[in-house]
Amino acid sequence: MTIEQPAPDEPRRPTGARDPGDAWVVAESGERYWGRFGAAGLLAFDERRGVLLQHRVTWSHFGDTWGLPGGARHEGETARDGALREAHEEAGVPVDAVRPRLLSVLDVGVWSYTTLVADVVAPFEPRITDPESHALAWVPPAEVAGRPLHPGFADSWDGLRALLGVRPVVVVDAANVVGSVPDGWWNDRAGATRRLLERIATRARDGVPAASLGLPETTWFPEWTVVVEGTARAVRDAAGLGVVRATGEGDNAIVEEASRLAAEGRVVTVVTSDRGLAARVSSVGAAVRGARWLLDLLPGAG
Repeated sequence: MTIEQPAPDEPRRPTGARDPGDAWVVAESGERYWGRFGAAGLLAFDERRGVLLQHRVTWSHFGDTWGLPGGARHEGETARDGALREAHEEAGVPVDAVRPRLLSVLDVGVWSYTTLVADVVAPFEPRITDPESHALAWVPPAEVAGRPLHPGFADSWDGLRALLGVRPVVVVDAANVVGSVPDGWWNDRAGATRRLLERIATRARDGVPAASLGLPETTWFPEWTVVVEGTARAVRDAAGLGVVRATGEGDNAIVEEASRLAAEGRVVTVVTSDRGLAARVSSVGAAVRGARWLLDLLPGAG
């Protein structure tokens, strides 16, 4: 593998100082890949309008094709953040208008491209904000393959399209998880629950390994719902999490939540080590993971 800087006359984005990631990676076989630290792109999906596609300018790599807004990652930048930054720079996508759902990685050894699939949670109109686009358009999934696609996107589109209907959610039995850790929760149930929510919020932002959810691809960003009961109902909300405050038995609220989500076609995972509750949520179509499964995923001591 070698690294090649762009030629002096090669068209490129006029943004001042060049990032060290803006370079070609050249494999021993001669193939060239853009992005010294890999590249990432955003597949923004709006249920009403479709997928946001970029018509690439003629002079770009595989120009005059349609693909996803994206580009080279910066040094030390996560694929998630790189995809969101590039989409903002190239198509004016507001970072807070989309919610990450999954990461799909193409790794060729010397280089990788990561697609961030994200759901539009606040409708927006894309804008051509740099010279790399002829046009931007919302395209219904059924019509994407009918356009002249960038070869890399064309190869991955069928697999990505099949995942647009997969929406995982994790429902946490907070009382059970808190009770499995001897950190003094019996003296301060609300405080222990607050600490749990803060740790889950960090994991929610970083995503969950696909294998741990029994799903394909690399990383998923499931929605999280934490069910609290008793004195823990006083706990404050945590960013990015849903909190259900059970007015009665927490187990009943968990079964109700799991049943509702499963009926919506969601992929539901309930976190509890309570065997009776596990049997009840399994009967409504939810998968079950024990408290240790969650604690092993969370940052900090568990």
